[in-house]
Amino acid sequence: MRKNLCRASAGFTLIELMIVVAIIAIIAALAIPKLMSARLSANEAAAISALRSIASAQAQLQASASVDGDADGAGEYGYFAELAGTRAMRVSNAGAPAAGNPAVDMLSPAILTAALGLVSTSVATRQGYNFQIWLPDATVGGIVAGIAEDLTGGKAAAPFPNPNNNEILWCCYAWPVEVKKTGNRAFFVNQEGELLQCQNRSATPYTGITKVPGFREAYVANDMASALRISVLGGADNTLWAPVQL
Repeated sequence: MRKNLCRASAGFTLIELMIVVAIIAIIAALAIPKLMSARLSANEAAAISALRSIASAQAQLQASASVDGDADGAGEYGYFAELAGTRAMRVSNAGAPAAGNPAVDMLSPAILTAALGLVSTSVATRQGYNFQIWLPDATVGGIVAGIAEDLTGGKAAAPFPNPNNNEILWCCYAWPVEVKKTGNRAFFVNQEGELLQCQNRSATPYTGITKVPGFREAYVANDMASALRISVLGGADNTLWAPVQL
C-alpha cells in the first residue's frame, strides 16, 4: 500500500508523458489547419466587407461634391487618404484639378476609417489584405488609363485624375498581404458596385507589394471605361475574374 501511494504521488512516468505529448501533437496536427483555414476565410470575408464599405463611401463622396476638380458642380470620386480624412482633398484651381490645402481641405467628418487612410506605396492595408484605389486619367485615343494614389496617400502633385472621367469612374483591388497565410483570393469593385473575385492560384499570385494587380486587370481592355472581363482569361497576368462567392 505504501509503495502504491509513493508511486501515485511521484506523477507521470516517462511513458505516460510520451503518450500525453503524442496525443497533444495529434490534436494540434488536426486543429491547426482548421484554424488557418478559418483565419483565411475570415480575412477574405472582411476584405469583401471592406470593399462594400469603400463603394458606399465613394458614392457618398461623389454625391457631396466635396471633390470637384473642374468646378462644374459635379462631384468626383476619391482616394483612400481623401476618404479617410488623412490627406487634403483635391481642389479646383482656375477650373483645373490641383492639390488641396491640409489646413482647409480635409474631409470632415471622414467617411472611411482612419486605418484605411494610412497609405504606404499607394496601398492601404487592413486585416491581412492590401487595397488600392485607381482613379481615371484623361481619355487619350479612346482609352482611359488609371492613376494610383500618391505613395503616402492622396494626390499632392500631377498627374491628377481627369475631373470629367472621375465623375463616373473608379475601381479598387484587394489582395493578400501574404498569399496562403493571410488570404488566397483577390477581389475587385468599381463604381457600379460590381464585386469580382480571382482565385489567385497562378505561379506568381498577387501577394504583398511584390506582385500587385494593375488598374486594367479586371477589364476587357487596357481601359477603365471598358467592360469588365468576367469568366474570360486575360489581362496582363492572365487572370480569370468572376462574381464574388462567399
